[in-house]
Amino acid sequence: MTAGGSPMATPDVVEDVAVEVTTAENLPWLCIVWDDPVNLMSYVTYVFHTVLGYDKKRAQELMMKVHVEGKAVVSSGEKDKVEADVKKLHTAGLWATMQQGG
Repeated sequence: MTAGGSPMATPDVVEDVAVEVTTAENLPWLCIVWDDPVNLMSYVTYVFHTVLGYDKKRAQELMMKVHVEGKAVVSSGEKDKVEADVKKLHTAGLWATMQQGG
């Protein structure tokens, strides 16, 4: 067997794929709240404050992001934690979804 470039290139490709898979598996889950025509801005701020535990200033900032941009990431982390946040927000009447992202 000759000392060509292909035996060296194969481990690099395999290593790159392994790194990408590991990175994708480690991406945090995101809880996204979407703007809706039903809930008052004051109520959304109240929910972010009481349900998610943000101080009033941060709750107001997140509410404004939802209002102006149409959505905001309001929590992130492990799948179980974010799933629980989504359920709490649904119970409060907000439109929330989750996705894996970075």
